[in-house]
Amino acid sequence: MPLPNNDDFNTPILTDGGLETDLIFNHNIDLPHFAAFPLIEKPKYRSVLQNYYKEYLDIARQNKTGFILESPTWRANPDWGYKLGYTMNELFEINKLSIYELNRIKKEYEADLGKIFVSGCIGPRFDGYNFDIAMSVNEARIYNLVQIEAFCESGADMVTAITMTNSDEALGIVLACKEKKTSSVISFTVELDGNLPSGETLQEAISKIDEATNEYPLYYMINCAHPSHFASRLCGGGEWTARIGGIRANASCKSHAELDEATELDIGDKASLAEWHITLKNHLPNLMVYGGCCGTDVSHVKSICEKII
Repeated sequence: MPLPNNDDFNTPILTDGGLETDLIFNHNIDLPHFAAFPLIEKPKYRSVLQNYYKEYLDIARQNKTGFILESPTWRANPDWGYKLGYTMNELFEINKLSIYELNRIKKEYEADLGKIFVSGCIGPRFDGYNFDIAMSVNEARIYNLVQIEAFCESGADMVTAITMTNSDEALGIVLACKEKKTSSVISFTVELDGNLPSGETLQEAISKIDEATNEYPLYYMINCAHPSHFASRLCGGGEWTARIGGIRANASCKSHAELDEATELDIGDKASLAEWHITLKNHLPNLMVYGGCCGTDVSHVKSICEKII
């Protein structure tokens, strides 16, 4: 099967919302270290995960959009896996299992959806809200090969690195994807000032990776931030903004620090969040992938869809 290419992302495509916050606050499921991937191998939670994705797929089917099935493996890397008691071999197998499970769901819907992709999700090695420790580009390339190899072996269509805090880690992931000949997407998170936790601007990070890899990523995204935190950074256009193809925004306007300490879910203003996506669409000529992040659920994505599809 050929890899996805840029032509596959020229019409609207939906994806899911904030998986972990949805499971914790709406389904009362405990997720140590904010990790959803252990649920994959627990029979009593398998139907919960399946139904979670199918709710979003039903919205895509109703609106005749494409869909990206993002695996619940944001924490399934060696460091977080070790904290959760997983060996490297066990991590490799559960990353593969996540893709097998999504491919089963894909088969149920692919006749109704013209474009449906299974994406292997990679998260940051360290804390997604802070930038206290960093890897070199080559360290990041080697570190992330475990997940990427598992995704490739199990038939993922692409790899998406979500909540990236700095360009070096993201670049290492892109180089690993290039080495394994699989498509990649990079999604950065930003602080209240619209810059990455590393202090880099979105323009600096995107330009650096594109220059180093001859624009290898299919597109870039922004996630885990409210549009009010970064919309102003997108004004004025430029070639780099044309490389942003997806948004997975937080429901809340709160900072990362505030969300990290929150004991209750902040679902934000759904109507306002949807309106913000009209503004983002006006700033980003190639914005085609829409989903959510912390605090969002299927109702948020439905509201966004009603405004922009």
